[in-house]
This record gives sequence, structure tokens and C-alpha cells, in this order.
Amino acid sequence: MPPEILNRLRSICRQLPESYEEPAWIGVRWRIRTRTFAHVYTPDVDRSPVYASYATAGQEPVVMTFRVPADDLLGLTTAGFPFFRAHWGHNVVVAVLGDHTDWTELAELITDSYRGMAPKFLAARLPPLPPLS
Repeated sequence: MPPEILNRLRSICRQLPESYEEPAWIGVRWRIRTRTFAHVYTPDVDRSPVYASYATAGQEPVVMTFRVPADDLLGLTTAGFPFFRAHWGHNVVVAVLGDHTDWTELAELITDSYRGMAPKFLAARLPPLPPLS
């Protein structure tokens, strides 16, 4: 796992009330209570060929999964790279991370994933969502 990616994700996730980081079966995940709201890992493209097209210069991609409201899933994944729908879960998105990553957007997506997974009283401690235009 590239330390620069892990450090950026840590700085985003540690700001979320009562969230914590732990090793996952592969990679690292951030949780609220027992619910995972973000998981970063380097997939084995031989075992999961869906990731093969994202490998560059012989290096496996670094990806993060997170949850989005069902209403936002299609809008986020329709354009394609760097987002696509995970092959599991009804509201799980995969983001391919790298030099192209918009860290402001990713911080918002992680925060929204946290909001959806956290108890309401913890989610309420976050700044309110901006009004829809």
C-alpha cells in the first residue's frame, strides 16, 4: 500500500467521530462500531480480473470501496473511471486511487459513507450537508 495514499486516507477518516482503522483481510479498513465505511487495498488482478484494466506499468491498482446512497450510485458510476460499482453489495462503489484522485471529492464520498453507516447521533456531529441546488 503506497504510504502517501494511506496517509491521506488516515487524515480524512480520523476526523470522523469514533471511527477507527484496522487491518482487513486484505488492506486496511475504517470502521464505525462494527460497520466498515471505507476499505483500501491492492487487489490481485489474477484472482479478480475486473481490476486488470486498471493496472499500470505492471503494478496492481490501489482501490477503495465505500458505500453511497442508492440514489447516487448510478450518477457516480455511469461516467466510469475512476469509479465503478463493486460486484458485491447493493450500494458499494470502487474508486481507483492514484495521481488522478480528487482528494476533496473522495473526502466527501468517505464522509457520506460514514454518515450512512454511523449511528444517527454520531452522524449528527458532522457539519450539515450543503443544500442541494
